[in-house]
Amino acid sequence: PPVFLERGNYRNRRFKDAARAVPFFGGVLVMLPMIWPQGGEGVSTVRAFLYIFGVWAIMIAVAFALARLQPKRGEAA
Repeated sequence: PPVFLERGNYRNRRFKDAARAVPFFGGVLVMLPMIWPQGGEGVSTVRAFLYIFGVWAIMIAVAFALARLQPKRGEAA
């Protein structure tokens, strides 16, 4: 039996892995403001919210791109 997967199957699996990783990395990025410095010289709340919504928008864009790039079911890669 072949040791390696066909190129199409391998690519499909990597797309699925990437799609599963997006929420994990997004969650880590969203939690970063919790460790930013607090107080006088810290980051303002407005900047933290802009950062969180920016990460959210980027996550949506990445998920959309992965969905568009993934071959349709039954379609050859």
